[in-house]
Amino acid sequence: MRKTDHSSQRLTVAVIAFDGISPFHLSVPCLVFGGNGRDPGLSRFKVVVCSADHGPLRTEAGFTMDTDHDLTAVDNADIVVMPSWHDDCRAAPSDLLETLRRAHRRGATLVGLCLGAFPLAQAGVLDGRSATTHWQAVDALAADHPKINVDPDVLYVDQGDVLTSAGVAAGLDCCFHLLRRLSGAEVANGRAKRLLISPHRQGGQAQFIERPLPVSNSDGRLARVLEWVTQHLEQSHSLASLAERAAMSRRNFTRHFRQATGTSFKQWILNQRLAQAQRLLESSDAPIELVAQQAGFGTGLSLRQHFRAALAISPSLYRKQFRSA
Repeated sequence: MRKTDHSSQRLTVAVIAFDGISPFHLSVPCLVFGGNGRDPGLSRFKVVVCSADHGPLRTEAGFTMDTDHDLTAVDNADIVVMPSWHDDCRAAPSDLLETLRRAHRRGATLVGLCLGAFPLAQAGVLDGRSATTHWQAVDALAADHPKINVDPDVLYVDQGDVLTSAGVAAGLDCCFHLLRRLSGAEVANGRAKRLLISPHRQGGQAQFIERPLPVSNSDGRLARVLEWVTQHLEQSHSLASLAERAAMSRRNFTRHFRQATGTSFKQWILNQRLAQAQRLLESSDAPIELVAQQAGFGTGLSLRQHFRAALAISPSLYRKQFRSA
């Protein structure tokens, strides 16, 4: 399999449309990777929309559209995105499945957003891996493809050369994660600011499935405490101290935190500190030890361990790849 260093090369992103597609799903990878000349950070990406079907494509919104490319465009793509799939999770046509398999064999990065995980699963590229999809379809994905470890709680799963996301807006989270992985946090954050969305949401899709408790004053106190924590990451924080700051019992704070973020406080603050370390590595020449202290890791060794475990790269190499000119 060809392994490609994506740190600086030009990349083609092939987005596969189909008859009956949702315009929103189709727009997600196009918005994230397609700068239309207004965002210099995206100049290395070329987005190509191709079609798995012939003729004008109908959309869920009631209008039709044409694409200039068929599936042969996938053969030259570095990143191949299935932005969604039919609501009945039907079997994909054989030519589409073979196109996905061929792209995977030659080393392209495959992305299945929302129900787009189903064609990837049918092509066999998710076998033996973890994956996710819309929460309403996770049981079907697990039942139809028992070789896949289906995670129903996360917003996206990154398996290196194959990524999948939960439903609808989680496709944005997955694409921004991939953009951040390929081009660094500064480019991803800049693009998010232009689109007026968060470059990185915490938690998983479990937080969107149900909310058994109504919004209360506790939620406002929690939000204020979390904002304070992000401004003081260099300090040591515990559930007990933050619960006290929020004027809540530890048990109540923990419950509200889990409902609001879909994750544990330990994982949430680790994600915040990793993001802060990325920003510092990209924007300064500060020594690794100082970056570790300012991001709340304490020591350079701790930063290196967490950084490599989460991002599969060392802080120094990350800086080398993504340090701003």
